[in-house]
Amino acid sequence: MISPIAPLFFLITSLLSIILIIVGQVLSPKTPYTEKNSPYECGFAPINSPRLPFSFRFFLVAILFLIFDLEIAILLIFPFSLNLINPGLTSTVNSLFLIILAGGLYYEWSQGGLEWAED
Repeated sequence: MISPIAPLFFLITSLLSIILIIVGQVLSPKTPYTEKNSPYECGFAPINSPRLPFSFRFFLVAILFLIFDLEIAILLIFPFSLNLINPGLTSTVNSLFLIILAGGLYYEWSQGGLEWAED
C-alpha cells in the first residue's frame, strides 16, 4: 500500500532537483579560457605520449580493491542479521563468507599479487 504522502514527497524532490539543475546552469561561469580548454590542466606540457598502456598490476590491484570494498559492504549487515529468526544459520553463512575471503586474500598474497613493484 502506497502512503498518501509518497506522491507529495516525489513531487517535492522532483521540483527541488529541477530547480537545482536550472540554478546550476544559470549561475555557472560561461567564459572559458585557453588553459581550461586545453587537454592538459596540470600546468606543464606533456613529454611522452598520453596513450601509454597501464601496467597489468594496476588493474589487478584495482579489481582487488573493488572486490574487498564490496565484501566489506556486504559484511556491514552482519550485526543486524543476528536479530533474524535463525541467527545460527546467518552466522554460519557469514563465517563461511569470511573464510572464503581470507583464503582468497592469502592466495593473492602468497602468489605476489599484492606486490606493486616488479622484481
